[in-house]
Amino acid sequence: MPKKLSGGGLSPTQQAAKFLGVSVLAGAVMAGIALPAAGALGLAAKGSVQGFDEIPDNLKSPALSQRTTILDSQGGPIATVYSRDRTVVDLKNISPYMQKAIVAIEDSRFYQHGAVDLKGILRALNQNAQNGGVAQGASTLTQQLVKNYFVEEAGDDPTKVAQATQQTLGRKIRELKYAIQLEEKLGKKKILENYLNITFFGEQAYGVEAAAQRYFSKPAKDLNLQQSALLAGIVQSPSRYDPVNDEAEAIKRRNTVLQRMAEVHDISPQEAEEAKNAKLGLKVSQPKNGCITAVKGASFFCRYVENVFLTDPVFGKTKEDRAKLWNQGGLTIRTTLDPQSQKSVQDSIKSHVNKSDSVATAATLVEPGTGKIVGMGQSRPYGYGKNETEYNYSVDRDMGGSNFGFPTGSTFKPFVAAAALEQG
Repeated sequence: MPKKLSGGGLSPTQQAAKFLGVSVLAGAVMAGIALPAAGALGLAAKGSVQGFDEIPDNLKSPALSQRTTILDSQGGPIATVYSRDRTVVDLKNISPYMQKAIVAIEDSRFYQHGAVDLKGILRALNQNAQNGGVAQGASTLTQQLVKNYFVEEAGDDPTKVAQATQQTLGRKIRELKYAIQLEEKLGKKKILENYLNITFFGEQAYGVEAAAQRYFSKPAKDLNLQQSALLAGIVQSPSRYDPVNDEAEAIKRRNTVLQRMAEVHDISPQEAEEAKNAKLGLKVSQPKNGCITAVKGASFFCRYVENVFLTDPVFGKTKEDRAKLWNQGGLTIRTTLDPQSQKSVQDSIKSHVNKSDSVATAATLVEPGTGKIVGMGQSRPYGYGKNETEYNYSVDRDMGGSNFGFPTGSTFKPFVAAAALEQG
């Protein structure tokens, strides 16, 4: 190895990866990159060593965006809100079939190589040369995890997402250096756990737990062989292999995963054949996001909770900070809403005022002495269609109401009268 590529205190693994990052990565194919001109390769290689050394040493793992769940006083769910539907789970709560399936199809030598797979690179280089283009990539699961970190950090900003996924030599070298760090810092099991929690499985599902719930309405720990193979196959192209929209293509991809699992001896050929002949067995759960999907009648209370959260500095110094925490924080918010009281509010309203009436009514039950809201409802449902409204008639405008709220009306007269009588 030339002296200028020496490790400078790096471990043998890091030295080898650094050499690979400069010589192979700059002059061949790495994770599906192909640079057409030899002159471009030479130009890209110039200064690559310096660039590798100048990349910051510490990769900060982003806090994964998760769903926030709002509960009533009994612990029952009212609604979920999220920018990305994800529930992070430990590896022990992910089916062993799922773990084996994703490794088999995405990086079958995951437990044999380090951050970079030299055999995989040479295989991809040979395959791409035969095809005259980019037919095969060589990114390890660790490299894919780093790439997903960049995408997660970019959030919903299209410019930042494009930068995080751009097919450039510089990004791949940076990705490689961070992959080396993760291998040494986390180890294989933690890398696999993080990968399964961060990756996108289509249908608005991020992470394997959300995917298992979306496609099969079950937790990730209960996925069987064919279900695991289906989910593992989706990762490469969530739109192309979406089983909800193209069952035939999804089955073909699932069976490819099963075949690969048999080839690497994760399952027997007989198990693979039996699973290939099984139906998809989808039990799709529709995404439920936001207060509009809250349990019957509780949408307005949900919006009230949201407005309290977004206006209270205890949840963040700025409105932007609070909004980010609300949409991405993976919070569990326990509220004062009592299911029985809420039902009584809605039943009473429904028996006296129809949603199509020219007038509307609202009612809120507040516990004396504590101020806890135990029920909140109104005659017009939450929504944007005919005879629906997004305004909460029980509160002022700054909390989601219309104009400056509404007077209490005759309902309040007995309280005024009682107070007057007490005072003589």
